[in-house]
Amino acid sequence: MAFAILAQCLNLLLCALLLLKTEGFNVGITYVQNAVAKGAVCLDGSPPAYHWDKGFGAGMNNWLVHFEGGGWCNNVTTCLSRKSTRLGSSKEMVKEVAFSGLLSKFQKFNPDFYNWHRIKVRYCDGASFTGDVEAVDPATNLHFRGARVWLAIIEDLLSKGMRSAENAILSGCSAGGLTSILHCDKFRALVPMGAKVKCLSDAGYVINAKDVSGAQHIEAFYSEVVATHGSAKNLPSSCTSKMKPGLCFFPQNVVQLIRTPIFLVNAAYDSWQIKNILAPGVADPHGTWHSCKLDITKCSPTQLTTMQDFRMQFLSAVSGLGASSSRGLFIDSCYAHCQTETQETWLRDDSPMLGRTTIAKAVGDWYYDRSPFQKIDCPYPCNPTCHNRIFDPNEHSVL
Repeated sequence: MAFAILAQCLNLLLCALLLLKTEGFNVGITYVQNAVAKGAVCLDGSPPAYHWDKGFGAGMNNWLVHFEGGGWCNNVTTCLSRKSTRLGSSKEMVKEVAFSGLLSKFQKFNPDFYNWHRIKVRYCDGASFTGDVEAVDPATNLHFRGARVWLAIIEDLLSKGMRSAENAILSGCSAGGLTSILHCDKFRALVPMGAKVKCLSDAGYVINAKDVSGAQHIEAFYSEVVATHGSAKNLPSSCTSKMKPGLCFFPQNVVQLIRTPIFLVNAAYDSWQIKNILAPGVADPHGTWHSCKLDITKCSPTQLTTMQDFRMQFLSAVSGLGASSSRGLFIDSCYAHCQTETQETWLRDDSPMLGRTTIAKAVGDWYYDRSPFQKIDCPYPCNPTCHNRIFDPNEHSVL
């Protein structure tokens, strides 16, 4: 009996590994060594890096540049804690990463972009590629140079063929999704004028909301990020001329100013925002929200009411996007964060849907102007196609 159970478990494991092998594949790392001379470096001074799977066939002149996420660091202490990790040093990055979902090379799993040049840019500056401080304190050796890194990466890709792009997308997940919003128009300006250029933000629409204690936790945090990294000069002047620079780190204050077509993929109950904006540890000293944040099915009726209010605040913040068909929206009511990078949520038989449409189809139809897409889900728990995240109790938050 025990042997039969063991054999069954091994078969299931083998099936899972085979599925992973067919859905994802590893892509090697490229270091941008010539960026160092420009001062375009990670927090520790190491060169920036990306992973590039080259386009083929009809996709040879199409480029998708996707920025990795990983939160932010708001002061010397938190930036030092990142400096010796993959989020602050290319020396600590793995040499290969798996591509799937939006980055897949398989037509079945990524029908609209599978044969494009697909690039995943590694995140190692801690401020969504906005910082630029010339001085480096020898005591910490911290380099706040994210904006230079962003430009060095794009220039490197332009020199390797993106200068001939016919189609291009700037995308990203989480902090990378914020990158794709804040740098959208800059990307459009650098890519050839004749190219079709659009931007895609996945889980990057972080809103300015009070936490459960009534404090403006995320607003204070973002202000510190912008101040530490010297980001103000790299944020839209149309925003910074009207409000404090820290507020211009919030998409709701800049998205209406973006001229390039942009698509937002986001969960209305974004699990990162629930964990770090609505109910961060500092606002929940007794751990009342701990189980709820790990698994939405464990939330009390009162907590769910609070989360429904958060959803309404999120939808209000998103309304600034406008109704133009050049703006896309896929706002589902899942407890999730980053849905374009993984195959199960991007495009599979059981992927999340809105109006019987997967994220992959919605984005593809919008990009190629086949049909506009602006859909907002009904409130949780109405969508049975959701993939709701269940977190490890030992997992640490980024904030």
